[in-house]
Amino acid sequence: MTAFLPPLRLVGADLLMDGRIERAAIGLAEGQLRDDRLPEVDLTGYLVLPGIIDLHGDGFERQVFPRPTAPFPMAAALQATDREAAAHGVTTAWLAQSWSWEGGHRGPDQAEALMAAVLDHRETGLTDLRVQIRAETHLVEETARLIAAVERFRVGYVVFNDHLGEGLAMQRHQPARFAQWAAKAALDPAALAHRMETARARAREVPRALCQMAEAFDRLGVVYGSHDDPDAETREFYSMIGARVSEFPTRRRAAQAARAAGDPVVMGAPNVVRGGSQAGNIAAEELIREGLCDALVSDYHIPALAMAAWALADRGHLTFARAWGLISSGPARILRLADRGRIAPGLRADLVVICRETRRIEATIAGGRLSYLSGRLAGRFLSPPPALRLAAE
Repeated sequence: MTAFLPPLRLVGADLLMDGRIERAAIGLAEGQLRDDRLPEVDLTGYLVLPGIIDLHGDGFERQVFPRPTAPFPMAAALQATDREAAAHGVTTAWLAQSWSWEGGHRGPDQAEALMAAVLDHRETGLTDLRVQIRAETHLVEETARLIAAVERFRVGYVVFNDHLGEGLAMQRHQPARFAQWAAKAALDPAALAHRMETARARAREVPRALCQMAEAFDRLGVVYGSHDDPDAETREFYSMIGARVSEFPTRRRAAQAARAAGDPVVMGAPNVVRGGSQAGNIAAEELIREGLCDALVSDYHIPALAMAAWALADRGHLTFARAWGLISSGPARILRLADRGRIAPGLRADLVVICRETRRIEATIAGGRLSYLSGRLAGRFLSPPPALRLAAE
């Protein structure tokens, strides 16, 4: 495991603390934030913010499968994912892995391989990588296997997906797009169609399987939710069985139903940056303006996280402090991470240092370890020890 940074105190910067940004100082030692008298590093001209917590990102798939038929070793892929996350200010990240009837890189075998590799990576990694399982609801024959894998690999976050209807509609009305989907799964269209028909034949078993998983996840302390809720009725059903997180509701009424039930709503940061959904669903900005979004996630593009916070502030929808909360304190609350997501003494030392002038991330500190360093800031951190002076009280 990489060594902690030496005890030091960050001074001269503007810090996000207690919901506002103000000139302050914070120390860190042995992986925790401290309010102690320690050697100083001058960060005048910089923002110091809580590390980003990404609850859902599938961009890692490009590291594992740069081409659909050209997989790379999982350990190397996770190292690359770790570095990419750190360079964009992410200190904790959930890799969104499908558990689907599609098979291949989105099937149970691949999911279990990723779960095992992430546990191994934790011994040497800097970013706190974890696994979110996207469980296709119609893969009922693998219910017991999924529950066992969640327990064995200590997975703490699962969302229920139902993309079967979407796939059947695509097969009927968009055959060229369906063929592309099949190719991505390393299948021919007929083989993918057969898998969908097999899944559809077990539709009557889905409610019981969902309840079995919900009961098991409650026992294991797993946070679980649903993905792409299309309407209020769907959200209310999932909320009723305990799947409280509404990830990417596609319509306003689904998000409103989540809010009425006290369930958190998660939307995609790329949706904010681009000004709308690439799939034609509800714009994340609309839900944010209406107070119907609790967290933003990278989805398919990890740089979008910090970009979305700046965009929301620049467009006048939120203060920058509140916008940054959507990628730090908000996700921490949803996943019950009391030790991170904020800057306060005693919490885990997860920090992002951003140049005010350029808005570029120049340093990321994850668990008190330097996971990323670049630009002019490097000179301040790499100065010889005599350049560090004791903080004046």
